[in-house]
Amino acid sequence: MMNILLEELPHQEQALAAILASFTGIDHAQADHNHYANPLIKERYDDKANIDVKMETGTGKTYVYTRLMYELHQKYGLFKFVLVVPTPAIKEGARNFITSDYARQHFSQFYENTRMELCTINAGDFKVKSGRKNFPAQLLSFTDASRRDSHTIQVLLINAQMLNSASMTRDDYDQTLLGGLTSPVKGLQMTRPVVIIDEPHRFARDNKFYRAIQAIQPQMIVRFGATFPDIVEGKGKNKCVRKDYYRRQPQFDLNAVDSFNDGLVKGIDIYYPNLPEEQANNRYIVDSVTAKKLILRRGSKIAEVGVGENLADVDAGFEGSIEYAGSKMLSNDLELEAGMALVPGTFGASYQELIIQDAIDKHFDTEQANFLRSNEPENNAPRIKTLSLFFIDSIKSYRDDEGWLKVTFERLLKKKLTQLIDNYQRKTLPREVEYLSFLQATLASLHSDNQNVHAGYFGEDRGSGDEAIQAEVDDILKNKEKLLSFSDHHGNWETRRFLFSKWTLREGWDNPNVFVIAKLRSSGSESSKIQEVGRGLRLPVDENGHRVHQEEWPSRLSFLIGYDEKAFASMLVDEINRDSKVQLNEQKLDEAMITLIVTERQKVDPAFTELRLLEDLDDKKLINRSNEFKPSVTLNGETKSGFAWLLEFYPELTQARVRADRIRDNKPASRLRVRLRKENWEQLSSIWEQFSRRYMLQFERSGASLEQIAAEVLRDPALYIRQKPSQVQQRLVSNEDNGRYEVAQREGELAASEFMAGMKYGHFLKQLALRTSLPVNVLHPVLMAMLRDVLHGDSRYLSEISLDNMTRALQTRINAHFAQRHDYLPLDFQASTSVFDSTARQFREEISAEIVGKNVDENAIDDPRSLYQIPPLRYDSVDPELPLLKYDYPQQVSVFGKLPKRAIQIPKYTGGSTTPDFVYRIERQDADSVYLLVETKAENMRVGDQVILDAQRKFFDMLRRQNINVEFAEATSAPAVFSTINGLIEGKVN
Repeated sequence: MMNILLEELPHQEQALAAILASFTGIDHAQADHNHYANPLIKERYDDKANIDVKMETGTGKTYVYTRLMYELHQKYGLFKFVLVVPTPAIKEGARNFITSDYARQHFSQFYENTRMELCTINAGDFKVKSGRKNFPAQLLSFTDASRRDSHTIQVLLINAQMLNSASMTRDDYDQTLLGGLTSPVKGLQMTRPVVIIDEPHRFARDNKFYRAIQAIQPQMIVRFGATFPDIVEGKGKNKCVRKDYYRRQPQFDLNAVDSFNDGLVKGIDIYYPNLPEEQANNRYIVDSVTAKKLILRRGSKIAEVGVGENLADVDAGFEGSIEYAGSKMLSNDLELEAGMALVPGTFGASYQELIIQDAIDKHFDTEQANFLRSNEPENNAPRIKTLSLFFIDSIKSYRDDEGWLKVTFERLLKKKLTQLIDNYQRKTLPREVEYLSFLQATLASLHSDNQNVHAGYFGEDRGSGDEAIQAEVDDILKNKEKLLSFSDHHGNWETRRFLFSKWTLREGWDNPNVFVIAKLRSSGSESSKIQEVGRGLRLPVDENGHRVHQEEWPSRLSFLIGYDEKAFASMLVDEINRDSKVQLNEQKLDEAMITLIVTERQKVDPAFTELRLLEDLDDKKLINRSNEFKPSVTLNGETKSGFAWLLEFYPELTQARVRADRIRDNKPASRLRVRLRKENWEQLSSIWEQFSRRYMLQFERSGASLEQIAAEVLRDPALYIRQKPSQVQQRLVSNEDNGRYEVAQREGELAASEFMAGMKYGHFLKQLALRTSLPVNVLHPVLMAMLRDVLHGDSRYLSEISLDNMTRALQTRINAHFAQRHDYLPLDFQASTSVFDSTARQFREEISAEIVGKNVDENAIDDPRSLYQIPPLRYDSVDPELPLLKYDYPQQVSVFGKLPKRAIQIPKYTGGSTTPDFVYRIERQDADSVYLLVETKAENMRVGDQVILDAQRKFFDMLRRQNINVEFAEATSAPAVFSTINGLIEGKVN
């Protein structure tokens, strides 16, 4: 069975750094002899100490808050945390993660000899036993733990209802906490806890659950969530609704737009079976609904439905004996509210069957891709297990032996499996033969008395005496690794991959390999659309437990709904866009939009300024003197609004909205693929014979060893910095454009504070080894000598800043050392790449759109010389990629285009591989054609960018020495590439 492998992701590291930078520090001014409590925090019990962390569903907030507890313990000695979650389901999810073997193993590499003791309080823990009112053992363990046990972090995990219960506030127990207290709340107060809140929108400041949190008097509160509660300020015309952040803005903000656009979560495809126009227009509006009566309206027709009465009496289209159950709910558990639309045609069994069939088809389309991966003879890409989740309205329809849903689902599934088995029995590739065996095992299990293919979990299952049902529930809730595995310890196929629930699994439950969600019932209320797709947003893991990122293998969620929710996609997109840090103003160019454009442009053109932007827009007559967009502007014979032209000339602004391809509405899957223009790729076939060969890195022997490099770098005293706590200064400033107050912030050192304690030597050494990939025995001698002989044993120099300095210096020096001391040795075999099938010795028909470019231009003009069929035009960066792709090149350029990721796979001396960004075939009259490969980079390159350029330059130099007509150029702007092409046409060689 597989083990999940956690890894440090950049956005999670950024979140952690932002939290620690916002932490107010430890108050050393006051003596503190309470060893059962956390150390005193500066600005304690005040919003100045509290921190808000905004992270979208599926981006790993559970990981971040767990690691935060380790960090605050290691750096500041904080050791008592109360983790408050809104529901038992979310509590179970948090408990499973924190106590999992894979999480403990992961965190142990950063925090040696530190263990997290998780104490959980459940509803039944306060029951009177033998006539005595005792505290739960978990509560005693938490409150009475002392900071003298410096290797243990105490975490109390509790849900809101339990924290607010009478059991927590009563004071007549027959035991005491901390030697004399008889009230759980008072005992928690004495620990001076740090409270972490998950899902803060459930804890508005004026509700009873937040007041229950305040009752335990936390020194500091850290809130983690995608959504925060609203607060109303002012009255009448001055009334303003804003998000209730402790410091008026979150200390870290990973919003929904960035999460989708940066590929931190799956893309989403939304599907619904269409209805005939007559059925689609036959809809009833809930005019009003009370506990005893439902009023439906269709045009001028009014129908009254009492408790127990059948909706089929109103319209025969309401099939399935749907009754009004009272209390604003139908007998299929659909919650009703005024204004809802009910479409009778979507209630029929035949329509539900369409959704089930479509879900099964989508499941196996995805499963085949995830299992086979590239499906080539030498294929060794790890397989990815595919799971599907069905939200249903009737438990009986699934749990009963002859339940309609169960019978229908199994009938359709058996038919699909039989078709696939027949197809794969004629296939011969190794991975295809494996998949055939998996399908056959699935069908055999379905036909057995105790099938192991689908399972259900419902709230009513809690406490069920049925062992088979409990086994299903345990597999779904607790055995994540089993669901993600293809085989058990004995090598038998694990075939369970279809899950059924009401809304019990809508929150708290987490499995990253859900690729299909089918809603066989409406969610009723206007709940968050992101929340509804949330169970399928996380990026998947492969059979080795490795997280599979979008660039490595694009993943999407198929979300199937009924026709009555056909507006779901547009509502989801609107919800995501409302979460953007910059709201695009279509009437006026405001400061936020200007800042976004200038910031992005300066990444490739440091001289770009706000003045240049405004002058350009004035020249194009897109805005007036008040920066308002002109309603109609004609350029090159085309008329658009000034705002529409702004988006075309400065597509950086599209970053403020979710990309069109991230959420698709009833679109065919072919839109996720890009078709290659085979005739143009064939013009590159001779050079691709060389590109598809495998190459081995061969390093020169040199005098300098790793030991010498490490010694020379680490002996620099300037790398060692003692760190002072930082303080954040915030003040309100008025925004003249919208009249609202905003927060201006700056950070600096606390002037009179002492230096912070450094890391433990062993931990510092291990972290340096992990970050640089250098052996501990290379780093230890020189690091220890510096600490002992130069720094006089002052461990405060073992700070985070010192670690960053050393990592950067060592990487720079090692890269410089090896950059010119290696070469490429061609091997006698080829390997397939993202565009080339080495077995068939031909280019592929189509490839994933994601690996060509993340962004889309639907209005690009086609060029027959392009490598792909256009439109749409796919690109990653606005500058210089977009100008290069849209340029009208001289006729001597016979083929050009953007290379997809992993098209060539040049080995890097630091590990991994790289592919240039562009390729051109340039014909010359008096000479052979020349192939130009271009790598585009920003002017302010990072260390990693230099490694890529060094590797590519070295590789193409090697090919030129073999008399292969290839040129390489690096460029920071489109004109630089145009100049290189013109030079090659004229016969000039780089």
